[in-house]
Amino acid sequence: MIKDILNDAESRMRSSISVLNDDLQGIRTGRANTGLVEKVMVDYYDTPTPLVQLANLSVPEAQTIRIQPYDQSSLALIERAIQASDLGLSPNSDGNVIHLNIPPLTTERRKDLVKQVGKRLEEARVALRNIRRSAIDDIRECEREKIVSEDESKGGQDDAQKLTDKYVAEVEDIGKRKEQEIMDF
Repeated sequence: MIKDILNDAESRMRSSISVLNDDLQGIRTGRANTGLVEKVMVDYYDTPTPLVQLANLSVPEAQTIRIQPYDQSSLALIERAIQASDLGLSPNSDGNVIHLNIPPLTTERRKDLVKQVGKRLEEARVALRNIRRSAIDDIRECEREKIVSEDESKGGQDDAQKLTDKYVAEVEDIGKRKEQEIMDF
């Protein structure tokens, strides 16, 4: 029973790490990356649709993202969505393709991005602690219902804490790498 609870907790913690990685991919580092725009929502036929579903995204040069819509009629919609996003980028269109030039980051902007990364890391740590709390509550409930002994309950709670420590350390590593990426380029 405790093993099932811990396996579920670990699965949910892995999902939290995956969400964090996806989230951090959208933070601009000064070099072009299609992850910056993939999740930009475009109002396509009154339905919010991720840009990645509406266009082919590529990086032809280190500082440029190329967006080629599958449906040419969506070109203006995509341009508006990029301008309305918080990316701070201006789309350049030739009527068929949109080019996004990624300007070099200023020192001040880099520091702001590092703060954003810090917020996302803290959100991930909170999510991991909530998962741990939920697992420990489930283990204690099993103990109250006499499904497991007190010793098994304590061991399960310790294992839940070790699991949490492992994933919090992974969050820290991810954060250090992203901050390094932002400050180095």
